[in-house]
Amino acid sequence: VQLQASGGGLVQAGGSVRLSCSASGGTFSNNVMGWFRQAPGKEREFVAAITWGGSYTYYRDSVKGRFTISRDNAKNTLYLQMNGLKPEDAAVYYCAADRNQRRTYTESTYYTKGIYDYWGQGTQVTVSS
Repeated sequence: VQLQASGGGLVQAGGSVRLSCSASGGTFSNNVMGWFRQAPGKEREFVAAITWGGSYTYYRDSVKGRFTISRDNAKNTLYLQMNGLKPEDAAVYYCAADRNQRRTYTESTYYTKGIYDYWGQGTQVTVSS
């Protein structure tokens, strides 16, 4: 099972970009999925997560109101729409999926990168000021 992230690039501050994450070799329609990011010299950090049906979404505070996570289970694809980009959003963005479909979640669970078993290769987002 593989995740493939795409859509990154160079964007001006205030601009928008949409990341995609396609799954192959299996389906993730019943799995929690998320986006993380890692800037140079920093830890990988949670950005957003979405429940299997897409009914519930979770965001780190710094991206609330600017980023939107969504999924199309028919296409086995996860998205991250990023608007109002800031230089501090620049990072490599990773999509991830939790293999455990029977996990009990609290809100903080979604933020925990250790629960995610599958990771995409990452896509670079660069924001110019």
